[in-house]
Amino acid sequence: MGNFSNGRGAARRILIVDDNCDAAELLAELMRLSGYEVDVAFSGASALQAVHAFQPDVVLLDLGMPGMDGYQVAQVLRATPGFTGLRIIALTAWGDAEARARTAASGFNLHLTKPAPLPALIGALDAG
Repeated sequence: MGNFSNGRGAARRILIVDDNCDAAELLAELMRLSGYEVDVAFSGASALQAVHAFQPDVVLLDLGMPGMDGYQVAQVLRATPGFTGLRIIALTAWGDAEARARTAASGFNLHLTKPAPLPALIGALDAG
């Protein structure tokens, strides 16, 4: 791991996981401009590979993805030694009570709905 700092006193490497490639890349660019080191994955399986390779501090994880969804990704990460303490934030269009209950049960630290205002998103990242 490097000595990357976002200027707020804490190193923050963020992995953005979303099957909507354009949305993921746009958010990644906004996060880079905000001083974060960012990697992007477009599926659940590639997210698991990226977590091992990139070693993020935080994963911003979409829920509704084909194949392995965000709930499954979070459950695998929570069961993997070395990643049990990883901060996982749901970033999804699904904001209903059932989705929020499922994210809590799957090991997410926080549930944000899209589109999340940039100040709220940065606040959530820095809160960890």
